Amino acid sequence: MMASGANSRYTQQRLGQGSSIVDLFERANLTTDLSAVEQLLIERSQSRSALITAASIHTVRSGGKRLRAAMALLSAQLGNYQLAHVIHAAASAELIHAASLVHDDLVDQAARRRGRVTVHTCWDNDVALMVGDYLFALAAAEMSLSPDPRIITFYAQAVQTIVEGELSPVTAVEPVETALRQYFYKTGAKTAVLFEAACKAGMAAGGGSDAQIVALGSYGFDVGVAFQIVDDVLDFTGDEGTLGKPSGNDLRQGTITLPLIYALKATGSPRLRAIIEQSDPDDTEVEAAIAEVLAAGGTDAAMDEARRYITQAIGYLSGFPASPAQRTLIDLAQFVVNRES
Repeated sequence: MMASGANSRYTQQRLGQGSSIVDLFERANLTTDLSAVEQLLIERSQSRSALITAASIHTVRSGGKRLRAAMALLSAQLGNYQLAHVIHAAASAELIHAASLVHDDLVDQAARRRGRVTVHTCWDNDVALMVGDYLFALAAAEMSLSPDPRIITFYAQAVQTIVEGELSPVTAVEPVETALRQYFYKTGAKTAVLFEAACKAGMAAGGGSDAQIVALGSYGFDVGVAFQIVDDVLDFTGDEGTLGKPSGNDLRQGTITLPLIYALKATGSPRLRAIIEQSDPDDTEVEAAIAEVLAAGGTDAAMDEARRYITQAIGYLSGFPASPAQRTLIDLAQFVVNRES
């Protein structure tokens, strides 16, 4: 099963320092299997309703790097790898991710996601709500096809935690201990738990032991935390051409992220405190706040924290024999802190 255009899409994702994601996947013999996952996602998106089909495919094709599916497949490769045993777990991770993004965009009323128009903008809020629900249902059906019933538990728990994380905003910038506690709880709940579940599901599908499943889950969680930190840094350092959204979007929405917390810790800046309270800061105010966060070293400190999580994540792989899959999981972790979008 080969998804049309899948390989060319992977070649466009850069690993940093000249290597591409497709190079990484090819070293682990993963490109064809990821294309099979891609094709399965498209097939599952077909509905009796033409509207649901169109909106679902629109969402699935906006799926980005497929890191969660790749992590599930690679985790299975550390055990007894059979694509038929893990493909449903890999697809489940991507369907859950797609569903959560549709609902997240609806809550935030975001017009675009990574440069693509969001579902509620293309259609309306009611369609977006139903499509998100539909994708969650597809994920549930998909994970039920996996050979190990624990995979259902891993993903069900992850979805519960994602919802809890979405409803747990960071509300404090000071004291810094409170701000950091809120930030890392939300980051772990909203983002990292799905990386964790994908790795655990992949290892279970590969016949791994309980200890190996725990180790892969810990790897996935820490990579997921780093992934979100880098996302938050890119909101200050990226541009609309690479991000698909204006820089400073979090500041415009009053979202408190790690670079801002660290910058305020360093400076106690009244300007940064004030912009959080504004409902609609103008571009000049946002640009000045971005410059202040950068000058205060907020993004540098956040990237140091992301690298710490990646180092910790890679440590969880030390109990597995050296193999192309283990090497690729290490490279994927490093990609997370080297990416530019």
